[in-house]
Amino acid sequence: MAPFMKKYEGETYALMRIVIGLLFVWHGTSKLFGFPQAAPDAPAFIIYVAGGIEFVGGVLVAIGLFTRWAAFLCSGLMAAAYWMAHGTKALFPLQNGGELAVLYCFVFLCIAARGVGQWGVDQARG
Repeated sequence: MAPFMKKYEGETYALMRIVIGLLFVWHGTSKLFGFPQAAPDAPAFIIYVAGGIEFVGGVLVAIGLFTRWAAFLCSGLMAAAYWMAHGTKALFPLQNGGELAVLYCFVFLCIAARGVGQWGVDQARG
């Protein structure tokens, strides 16, 4: 890491965790509430299961509560979403439109491995 950024490593990780969590929340609100835009048509189980995990998991990751478990569940959801919606269309994510699912999957996996970091409820709880 560049020397000037090393002293901000904890803050940078916390900001990434918070932003990723909030972005995921919007995917859930789109499916569950049609806000800020309605999600494309999908079977009800995808709307309610995926939307619920995106909404609740995103909130938990953003605030840093049960971070490892929430991030691990979100990572698994994105792995399943990739193979259900994208992986059967073409081999590469660039071709099948699954880049965002892959990125979410691996970012959440990294968060699950590292934990809350700073600025989270888990850290305050000890």
